[in-house]
Amino acid sequence: MIDSPAMVNILLVEDNASDAELYIRALRKQNLANDLIWVKDGAEALDLLLPDDDDGADRRLPAPKVILLDLRLPKVDGLEILKRLKADQRTRTLPVVVLTSSKQDRDVVEAYGLGVNSFISKPVVFDEFVDTVVKLGLYWLVVNRPPC
Repeated sequence: MIDSPAMVNILLVEDNASDAELYIRALRKQNLANDLIWVKDGAEALDLLLPDDDDGADRRLPAPKVILLDLRLPKVDGLEILKRLKADQRTRTLPVVVLTSSKQDRDVVEAYGLGVNSFISKPVVFDEFVDTVVKLGLYWLVVNRPPC
């Protein structure tokens, strides 16, 4: 498990290393990646956000300002993560943005039904991808007012 920092602005849940590197680069370019944690599968994300501690200690990651979540993940898929986060009182209000290559209507409908805050299909053109990530970072980290 990752040592929990005092503050986390972005939790990036993305199994594709190339996409994750693009996210991080785009956010760094705007000085928005300082407090970013990247995890590569759904189980690791749940361990950080909803740890299953037998001793009752609270080892959760400090609440991120936004979770950028891919849908197609190893171990636990993004929709299951979303379902668990929105069902738990401790994480229910965390903003979650789905960023996925999926363009299937049923994924959009299911994600919104589970309480996602935004659903974005990853642009395939590099400049559009970077532009989208920068706009997301600025909105969720600068403009949006997260719950306390």
